[in-house]
Amino acid sequence: MTVVQQVLFAVEATYLGNPYYVSGNALFNAVARRVDESARRSLCVSHGVFVPGEWGDVPETHSRSSVSGKLGTSLPPVEAYEDLFVFRDAAQRWLKEERPRDAHNTLDVQRHGGRLAFASECHFGRPPEVRNSKRTVQWFLQCYVHAEEPGVVPLAEDVLDGIRVGGARNYGFGELAVQDTQVVDLDELDYSGLTGSAADEFVVELVTPYVLSSEYPGADDQSIPWWWDADGVRRREERLVEGADVYELATVDHGQVVGYAGSDPVATARNGVTRVGTHSRFGFGELRVRPAGQDRVAERAVNASRRDDGEVSDA
Repeated sequence: MTVVQQVLFAVEATYLGNPYYVSGNALFNAVARRVDESARRSLCVSHGVFVPGEWGDVPETHSRSSVSGKLGTSLPPVEAYEDLFVFRDAAQRWLKEERPRDAHNTLDVQRHGGRLAFASECHFGRPPEVRNSKRTVQWFLQCYVHAEEPGVVPLAEDVLDGIRVGGARNYGFGELAVQDTQVVDLDELDYSGLTGSAADEFVVELVTPYVLSSEYPGADDQSIPWWWDADGVRRREERLVEGADVYELATVDHGQVVGYAGSDPVATARNGVTRVGTHSRFGFGELRVRPAGQDRVAERAVNASRRDDGEVSDA
């Protein structure tokens, strides 16, 4: 049995850190101070993904396609593998079409003492004829934890509530409050969407960066996995901070999609949730397996069809 605990935090204060995500390393260090040594050695934490508290509908691939409402403020039920990624899909396809998607992929910037930070909420103007002149959207942060030993997960809410991440934590920045949690058994999920027999029927999406080399003591260098069918990948420099020490990481950047050349997509999918490679304990190496014909953004498929028909694409 492989159990993960999904956690949704409300961002309670201005955050000073990486605008793409809160690293699993930052979340791990915040939680590790509140658990005993045995749990600390076993604990594994994913990267945290920013989620707007907005109205929406779960994607059609969700096991309960009728779920709708203010989804960003609670965790949708998880019954199938695809359900794990509702909030971890950068396209945020759960948002209603009339919502400002571009704005919801950008945290509002604030300046504090010459340093840029990110607001815990964003404001949108409204037409003059409505009651209020603006509407406020709260930001949330979704992550999950699991453990190498039984009995550690789920973590109690009082262990998670009130942790702080990012810079200037001593000044109250980056405070998180538990909004919702739920426990998911990966072995009990429905993986029927990955039942194809040929490797070329699937692709692998990098949800978080995959580490190739690290300056961290004792960390092993990794090559591009053999089961990635990729001619070239985009790389990115990352950092791992431990106290006063900063270690440089060479990674394959997240958000990319590569071909799948393995033979067991279900096993790859399950392993990808708990992550693969160096520093997987701290959120790096999270992967998602998708059917090759399932485009991440529907408009891309429409535009590709237009190009094939000889029409000019507006993409």
